[in-house]
Amino acid sequence: MEMSRQFANFLLDKPCRVYPSGFGVRLNKGKHTAFQPDITVVCDHSKFTDRGCEGAPDLVVEILSPSTARFDRFVKLREYLRAGVREYWIVDPVDKLLYAHRLKDGVYNIEVFGDQDTVPAHTLPGCNIDLTRVFVE
Repeated sequence: MEMSRQFANFLLDKPCRVYPSGFGVRLNKGKHTAFQPDITVVCDHSKFTDRGCEGAPDLVVEILSPSTARFDRFVKLREYLRAGVREYWIVDPVDKLLYAHRLKDGVYNIEVFGDQDTVPAHTLPGCNIDLTRVFVE
């Protein structure tokens, strides 16, 4: 929730919107690849439908759990890359790490951040997520 709050506070009076878990994302028109990310940021309002977002969101965050970790790290990573999601963050709450996958030239470059770091959202210039507030005891 803290990460969603930080995104929402930054996006006040800006065209992009942040959506918590439960918001549907259909990555490609005509295909049935659909997910409900833990956090979704969408800036292109033409992608909104009555079912959520159709097309690649700008930024997606998935929070690992034992039952979803493998799926998030492999299947979703591949599908988000294919769809052109510009940033895909994977949050590991056990190890208190954030893996920021950033799209450049058709591949994801990865940066790893720890619980004392601040993560810049490259798709949202000026937005920095304070992990000291996210990974609290």
